[in-house]
Amino acid sequence: RYPLLKSFVYSEELKGQPSEKPPSIDTMRKLELIDYEPASEPGMFRFYPNGALIKDLLEDFAYDVIVKGFQAMKIDTPIIYNFDEPDIKAQALAFRERDYRIETPKKTLILRFAGDFGLFRMMKDTIFSYRHLPLRIYEISPSFRKERRSELVGLRRCSFFHMPDLHSFCKDMNQAKKEFEIIFKKYTEILNAMNIDFALCFRIVESYYKELKPMLIRLLKHANKPALIELLGEAKHYWVCKSEHQAIDSVGGNAQLSTVQLDVEDSERYGILYVDKDGKKKGCIIVHTSLGSIERLIYAILETALKVKKNPTLPLWLSPTQVRIIPLSEKYVNESIELMKRLEAEKIRVDVDDRPESVPRKIRDAELDWVPFSIVFGPKEMESGKLRVRIRRTGKVVTMKLDELVKMIKKETEGMPFRPLSVPKLLSKRPTFVAWTS
Repeated sequence: RYPLLKSFVYSEELKGQPSEKPPSIDTMRKLELIDYEPASEPGMFRFYPNGALIKDLLEDFAYDVIVKGFQAMKIDTPIIYNFDEPDIKAQALAFRERDYRIETPKKTLILRFAGDFGLFRMMKDTIFSYRHLPLRIYEISPSFRKERRSELVGLRRCSFFHMPDLHSFCKDMNQAKKEFEIIFKKYTEILNAMNIDFALCFRIVESYYKELKPMLIRLLKHANKPALIELLGEAKHYWVCKSEHQAIDSVGGNAQLSTVQLDVEDSERYGILYVDKDGKKKGCIIVHTSLGSIERLIYAILETALKVKKNPTLPLWLSPTQVRIIPLSEKYVNESIELMKRLEAEKIRVDVDDRPESVPRKIRDAELDWVPFSIVFGPKEMESGKLRVRIRRTGKVVTMKLDELVKMIKKETEGMPFRPLSVPKLLSKRPTFVAWTS
């Protein structure tokens, strides 16, 4: 009845992750988005121009949601720290040595595996009072985890990733529960809007279950999904309640995307204190949240697209090329470029296939590139002012005016970030990025 939840429980609790690799690995390479980097550590990737564009757009999206939407303050902190610092050493050891260390003559350095190191030290030195709470701090956190080679699976699990982390510092449990609920609902709405398939999971320390149960019921009603609820006899980490949106791929594998965590320990442990009404310094409750690593979001988006057996398509706002113009012959290249400029003026990513190839070959290549809209442009289009637009998602060719096409694209991409094309506008000027072969 609930296939996504069933698949998650099966892989999480019974069978483990499937040995079969998810199809997103081959797809990210075929589309010239992302590939393995053989000169680096296993599980680290090179992003080709179109992959880097998608990554940038997702980071822009996270910024809009968290900084503009939640009114968080953006910070930036180092990626390398002194392992001999007591708090950093304690946190690293709690992660069971899944970290990269650099030995120097005088000390041991560590690459961060989460966004807490610099943030917590910054907040320890920050003066703030109850009037500032909830205080929201945001950072895109480049993170490193030394995963076992057998655990690495494409973008589902990698060794270097980028986490859009939000930490909300709250006065007490009531304020923290409200913050938890606001963020969970927003992240759920975002994943639904992106058509990403996910299962829900809550992990809760048993002594907190009674207090948090009313909130959980509200969250489940809002998500309109069943969930796995795991009760823990005692706290194993800093949090006492954690939500997980788990992406489920086409081979039955799962990966945590967004999470919201209720932390009752780290404020006092790291000396992060606020000044209360009575003038005394007190510890916060910290709500740790992430929309999901950028890499896993790309994995989930590709896997969701690939579940459509015919004409899989990226969300239009993430498609590297949104419109491709195919001149009927060489003499229509200049007119195609002029049409391209008109579309560019509307903030649409568009290119022109000016290569000396046949029109059928160019149409086929547009399909292989997952271009959402392609136009064959010739004398009829010049004379009539109407365009024959091939829509990838439906496989149909529709006649429409330019302003109708623009309106269609604008409607589908409304409210989403935009960046210009990341590669040359003319296909004849583009190199081919060849996938690395292991």
